Amino acid sequence: MHFYLPFAALHIIVRAEYKGYNHVLLILQVYMIIQFFNREKNIAEVEKVCGDRAIEWLYNSLIGRILCNFLIKRMFSKWYGYYQNTRWSQRKISSFVATFQISLDEYLPEASGTLAAPYSTFNNFFIRRFKPGVRPISDVQGEMPAFAEARYFGHREISSSLTIPVKGEFLTVSRLLADERWAPLFVGGPILVARLCPVDYHRFHFPDDGRSMDHYRIPGLFHSVNPLALNKKSDIFITNERHVTILDTMNFGKLAYIEVGAMCVGRIVQTFSKRVFRRGEEKGYFLFGASTVIVVGQKGRWFPTHDILENTEKGMETLIRLGARVAVKT
Repeated sequence: MHFYLPFAALHIIVRAEYKGYNHVLLILQVYMIIQFFNREKNIAEVEKVCGDRAIEWLYNSLIGRILCNFLIKRMFSKWYGYYQNTRWSQRKISSFVATFQISLDEYLPEASGTLAAPYSTFNNFFIRRFKPGVRPISDVQGEMPAFAEARYFGHREISSSLTIPVKGEFLTVSRLLADERWAPLFVGGPILVARLCPVDYHRFHFPDDGRSMDHYRIPGLFHSVNPLALNKKSDIFITNERHVTILDTMNFGKLAYIEVGAMCVGRIVQTFSKRVFRRGEEKGYFLFGASTVIVVGQKGRWFPTHDILENTEKGMETLIRLGARVAVKT
């Protein structure tokens, strides 16, 4: 049984007076608590969600759902992305860093940055790079390094009984890839779903040495990929815009590498243009907005690490640093 997220229910007692009598009303409110397992710290943590109230309102209220129909269109995401590239957006950086306790010591400033202002726009801060050596990439051939610094779900195979990301929505290879040339290669194969939060490093990388076989874009909408939204609309991974790259790797066979667009993601940028790539090399980045990278493999070639599989069974994502082990060769 695969639930995307655990929930917590809070009971609130409210007193009301009616014709001189006191009545006690019991109100049940359900709040979503996004809990994940931090592998580095070896503890479960509760995620501080960026824009959680706005997302709850968009997907739960009537007016919000009407507005959401406008926000999920490409034009809004492009416009919002344009604003993040302006000088006016710079003023948001300091409060964002303080709110989400981001350590800038791990990151390089932009080329023209100063000690007082390392980034000139919010997007330049958003796509910041790690300093050399901060995130070593696993060089063990039989281990797949994390291709993004993110919260991971994983399954040994995509089967007819598997529901991702929430119970009730079937995710097939055909629907995910939307191309019958490649879908048969990955039927019954393993899958990793890496969710990036707005607070995270937003560049994604190649998981192994290899060559690119194909790349195509699947037009779609721009729903939020925040778990609060995924809980309300479970088909987001197959209706949002996606960029698909088919990779032929040295140690893990063929992979379908899929970047999923999201609300306020100005653009998915592919920075790697050569056909041959090396393990750990940068593949691209997301401009402002949280998003997701999905990797699907061939049946029996590899499987996610045991901690990812065990936490997924509990409905809990595993936070993993870029370059750390996320899968092993069979």
